[in-house]
Amino acid sequence: MDFIKVVPLISFLYACIHIIAFGLLCKNKKSPKLPPGPPSYPLIGNILQLGPSKLHQSLTKLSKTYGPIMRVTIGTITTIVISSPKIAKEALHKNDQALSNRFIPESVQALSHDKSSLIFMPISPKWKTLRKICATKIFSSQQLDSTQSLRLEKLKELVVYLKENCEKGKAIDIGEVAFTISLNSISNTLFSIDMASFASSSSQNFRDVISSMLIEASNPNIADYYPILRRIDPQGSQRRMKNYYQKLLTLFESIIEDRSNQRKDCVMEGSDVLDLFLNMIRNENSELTKHDLLHLFLDLFIAGTDTTSVTIEWTMAELLQNPEKLKKTRKELQKVINKDEGVKDLDITNLPYLQAVVKETLRLHPSAPILVHKSVSEVELCGFKVPKDAQVLVNVWSMGRDSSIWNDPNLFVPERFLESGDVFREEDFGFIPFGAGRRMCPGVSFAHRVVHTMLATMLYHFDWKLVDEEKCEDIDMTENFGVTLHKIKPLIAIPIKEELENSYIV
Repeated sequence: MDFIKVVPLISFLYACIHIIAFGLLCKNKKSPKLPPGPPSYPLIGNILQLGPSKLHQSLTKLSKTYGPIMRVTIGTITTIVISSPKIAKEALHKNDQALSNRFIPESVQALSHDKSSLIFMPISPKWKTLRKICATKIFSSQQLDSTQSLRLEKLKELVVYLKENCEKGKAIDIGEVAFTISLNSISNTLFSIDMASFASSSSQNFRDVISSMLIEASNPNIADYYPILRRIDPQGSQRRMKNYYQKLLTLFESIIEDRSNQRKDCVMEGSDVLDLFLNMIRNENSELTKHDLLHLFLDLFIAGTDTTSVTIEWTMAELLQNPEKLKKTRKELQKVINKDEGVKDLDITNLPYLQAVVKETLRLHPSAPILVHKSVSEVELCGFKVPKDAQVLVNVWSMGRDSSIWNDPNLFVPERFLESGDVFREEDFGFIPFGAGRRMCPGVSFAHRVVHTMLATMLYHFDWKLVDEEKCEDIDMTENFGVTLHKIKPLIAIPIKEELENSYIV
């Protein structure tokens, strides 16, 4: 046979052998599979198995069957659920970049807030700028120290208010009182003004707006499960959210305008955040605009007020339900607090048991029970595939009650944290109430100060009792799931004169 005629035949045979060999190799090669999960129904997925009012508990129950990393389908959305510290660390530390984005509810996209929100916008140069501003201009130790006197004034007002109710034997709503102080603490840190008072309904009105926002963002929305419907907003959630946003943005804009008019054409070296920001905006090379400023304030007020007041309410509920822990906390305060100076930020480091009480509360009742992320690319976790654009949920609530991590996980035992060191950071992924990685809450330092000083003030000056001879074991601890974890029944209690030695009321 002529050699020229044989060459094409040999080439053809070689190609066939190569294709067959490559096919066999690919077949034998193990590619990552999706995590295991419950069987799903066409179109609706696993929606019927996920109660929206107790989503954190539903996912915890399913994870006991399908493992610490599992897959559920919500409508057309693939969701990966993580319930293990080890896998959470792999996701939020090792694969932080791939899982750094947020899954954004349709309602949040009102007024394009997600495009300017530090909480929701993708990792980008603009996000890094806002994050840096929070770290250096708002929540730095120097800035928080400079506004401490303003927050101390709010605590003095709290004592006066509680004393008046104590003398009348009048019960108060702990969550509402905590919200008022939280609101004024952050408004004074940012604007040097009060935005509420105990004598008016302004605090409750503000709280109602923020609560409505969080409910809207938490409620099941068909447009989130079927993104093709987002443009028509079938449940009207985005229209309602737009109204809530506008109420707060209008308020913030009026505050900015008033300050700008006071400043006129001069540059003021003010001590609060608003002056710092207005000076930055005046700079021709500034990366910050007035629009960015408004939406940053929106994030700070929503996140800073609700989570703080919720933590205070849960902590007080746990202490009232555990009288011996309450007594132990108050005894520590009596030894540390200077009665002539009141509670200061510096006192916190000398209150290890109070810190342990707060940590134990956050373990049992994390203000954000589920961390919500979104994969920007396909990634492998613990040998399983997480597809691109999947919703990734880290069940913080579940990890806080995992018996393989904690002894007696459902009991309130602050002592477990006394020897654990600083676990507010991400070294221990079994306890990440503020998230972890680049999406960790930027306001941890502010929340740390406000929560501890407010609790210390309430517990140092007063003992507390329940209303109508309610027994401590009868306190309703039912949770209401949402973006934040609320008590379904508000905690109502009466401040009373303390019975400990060396007591003092201003």
